[in-house]
Amino acid sequence: MSTTVASSAPRRGASTRKVTSTKAAPKAAAPTTEAVKPAKSAGAVKRSPAKPAKAETAKAETPKTPAPKSEAPKPAKSTSRPSSRAAAHPGPVSLVAAGPGDPDLLTLRAASLLADADVIVADADVVDIARAHARTDAEVVVAVDEAGLPLDQAGRSALVIDAARAQKSTVRLISGDPVVDGSLLHEAAALRKARIGFEVAPGVSEITGVPAYAGFGLTGGRTRGVRIVDAHDTDLPWTDLAAPRTTVVFLDGADQAGEIASRLVAAGADAGTPIAVTRRGTTVDQRTLVGTLGDIAAVAKAARQAGPGLVVVGEVVAQREKLDWFEVKSLFGWRVLIPRTQDRAGSVDALLRVHGAVPVEVPTISVEPPRTPQQIERAVHGLVSGRYEWIGFTSVNAVRAIREKLDDYGLDARSFAGLKVAAVGEATAAALVEFGVRPDIVPTGEQTTSALLEEWPAFDSLTDPINRVFLPRADIATDTLAAGLAELGWEVDDVTAYRTVRAAPPPAATREAIKTGGFDAVLFTSSSTVRNLVGIAGKPHHSTVVACIGPQTAKAAEEHGLRVDVLAETATVVSLVQALAAHGDALRSAAAEAGDASWRPSRRRPTARRKAT
Repeated sequence: MSTTVASSAPRRGASTRKVTSTKAAPKAAAPTTEAVKPAKSAGAVKRSPAKPAKAETAKAETPKTPAPKSEAPKPAKSTSRPSSRAAAHPGPVSLVAAGPGDPDLLTLRAASLLADADVIVADADVVDIARAHARTDAEVVVAVDEAGLPLDQAGRSALVIDAARAQKSTVRLISGDPVVDGSLLHEAAALRKARIGFEVAPGVSEITGVPAYAGFGLTGGRTRGVRIVDAHDTDLPWTDLAAPRTTVVFLDGADQAGEIASRLVAAGADAGTPIAVTRRGTTVDQRTLVGTLGDIAAVAKAARQAGPGLVVVGEVVAQREKLDWFEVKSLFGWRVLIPRTQDRAGSVDALLRVHGAVPVEVPTISVEPPRTPQQIERAVHGLVSGRYEWIGFTSVNAVRAIREKLDDYGLDARSFAGLKVAAVGEATAAALVEFGVRPDIVPTGEQTTSALLEEWPAFDSLTDPINRVFLPRADIATDTLAAGLAELGWEVDDVTAYRTVRAAPPPAATREAIKTGGFDAVLFTSSSTVRNLVGIAGKPHHSTVVACIGPQTAKAAEEHGLRVDVLAETATVVSLVQALAAHGDALRSAAAEAGDASWRPSRRRPTARRKAT
């Protein structure tokens, strides 16, 4: 998958080139037509001998017959033109709504169209959605100019039309709800003018989606009607909008909430009518201000928020007390730092998002092959030839290293036939299962080498034909497991399967956020992630909640001067995230009891930067 930024000047040039090539096609067709004529003329010559044979008994006017026959190629000529146009028929075009903000609200039809597209022309704020669903060979075109500003309607339409005329399946991924904001009409009109057919895939509307995420519906109780208006309309019927038992939705009215409230009250609305202002709805950055028509101006001023958003006025806003579900998540809005190895922390990301957090990954370790591969190569040969009784994996990287080495030799999971396999950690076990190997031993409780040793059987010369164990490990791994197996009577080949190298420092902005408390929490999943994060970015600010997956990781954090706030009950990422969520709930409850609206650690940090210790 490639991503292209459509800049204004290059776009015009590209458009010109495409138009030129489009015009060149008929010019090229002219020689083709001329070439056809002789072919057809030759065909007439082939037919003409048959005609004179009949003409031997005809009258003298018979020689005029070939003239009409020579015009026969004209119908053939006209039939070739539709054939040429059919060959140049535009590719299918779909106008797809991205929805109100939450990527998971994308419709099934929209996801299917994105997955089948050759080209996706996306608004800048929905590029991530496009990339998430696009094929690897698809082209994602960002509809912005050289300065990063959105292209105008003509520019966006030109990108779609050019792609369609190149016979590519094209999706125009539109931010928000084009059915509501009217942009669908302009997108469709340009395609209609270019005589290109299209399909429309509507999405979840912000009119229903944002209130649902804010914790209320649009009708209920005494409310039976809904009015939807543009907050920028200068000629609104305020008296009608002030009618009771009606919910009024003001599109893009967040920054005008105070003025909207005063106009409604002036038109006769009760000053005690509830009003809600929601910005960045359905995303983890969603913020909803609730008040009444009489006090919303003061509430908005105190909140010091700005930007586009939805305003809802009506009794339905009171439903929020019972239906609020999104903004009350345990870690809602928390920026959580995840120091990771070269593997993506996808499972951790997903777990954090369930609790409303915003995960931010920082690579701290790069995994590389051993400097001298001879040792691991001999061990793999021994694995295949039956040298070992057991093989033990303590990390996903170890599984990957052995799998890649087997691939080099054209081997697969069948090489493990007859071997007994042990693994530490759910992720390690899952990596083995994915490879086609089901481990014989995985600790049921704490996922540590000590727990694995407790379940590993001692060597028995009567039942074990071979007494050797293969341990592929990192170059910095401890000897705890190898020493424990030796005490159980096993002979261990402790082999370096991969090296861990400290990654490059993160961007300056990320380093500054780490040091100054810009993150609400940091998750450490191993001792090495502690050492390497501190090494490449410095120590997290003292206001940042530090969560560790196990005792050894917590010990490493404390050795680096960090206060450990959260420790997982079991050494799994699920348990770690659950423990952090429980800590977040505790902080929220404590803040509520103290009457403090700020409960996120990054919002409560002191302005002064911590001195290095």
